[in-house]
Amino acid sequence: MAFHGSKVIVSAMTTHCYETTGLDAAYKTANDNWYLRNIGFLDLADRVIARLGGAAAGEKQAAENYGGSQIMSAYNQAEDKDTFCRAFLEQVQSGALDIDKQLPAALQKAQDIASQ
Repeated sequence: MAFHGSKVIVSAMTTHCYETTGLDAAYKTANDNWYLRNIGFLDLADRVIARLGGAAAGEKQAAENYGGSQIMSAYNQAEDKDTFCRAFLEQVQSGALDIDKQLPAALQKAQDIASQ
């Protein structure tokens, strides 16, 4: 579920920064590129969830809500929203927020389960 929470963090903040701060379309491109780099991990998460018997009703939505609320809380606490958004964009573009970088232990566990 954490993988899906990561997706929401990137999607929500790239959209929010683009719409709220009026910064350029690099946010949409960064979000699209993040998704392309991480789609395999998201598919892996779905396969593992299915293999383990599926998720409880609302569990995926809860993970997504949690991810979204955490990043919006950080944004709201930032003194300079423009600087926050630019730093976030840099992290997305650099791959620092990719699932394999942010959640290596969870990724290894998912890979282990999938290979059984």
